[in-house]
Amino acid sequence: MSPTDRPEGEYRRAQHEGHPASERRYNVLFLCTGNSARSIIAESLLNTLGKDRFRGYSAGSHPGGAVNPLVLDYLRAMKAGIDDARSKSWDEFAQPDAPRMDLVITVCDQAAGEACPVWPGMPARAHWSAPDPAAFMDDPAKAREVVREVFQIMQRRISLLLSLPIERLDRMSLQAEARAIAGRTIVERT
Repeated sequence: MSPTDRPEGEYRRAQHEGHPASERRYNVLFLCTGNSARSIIAESLLNTLGKDRFRGYSAGSHPGGAVNPLVLDYLRAMKAGIDDARSKSWDEFAQPDAPRMDLVITVCDQAAGEACPVWPGMPARAHWSAPDPAAFMDDPAKAREVVREVFQIMQRRISLLLSLPIERLDRMSLQAEARAIAGRTIVERT
């Protein structure tokens, strides 16, 4: 596909980034309320698995100020990158000088229902619900089990995201595909 055959917005965005659309890095922001577990896991996995094609970020509507230590332990054990892991506000990514997002994914039901900032560039949006390890911190064994479960759920979803021909998708198609990924990886709690 030549650059002139690409959807106009995608080609213009790729030019803005200084890379041909097929070579540029796609930015994905994972949102949760506390930004201490689920969104951190998703960010870490995307940065580990996405390599040069994707860059993951995470943030929270009401960040707790610290990453869950059980999450950090599990990510270290799985050899997933945690160098940039920190609990931060989604306000950082609503600033004009923030990295421009291609896709914003909420990973907790509470954040999905909140009024989000207006993201520069109008990125595609999706919701990937996952259980909250923080809800089980009074039972560390159960919390570790939920961390492992969230890791596996996000690993499946991110693998599906990485398999998409993203360079050929316009914003609405990317949004539809990202939302469909959640439907193909439904979380069933027992």
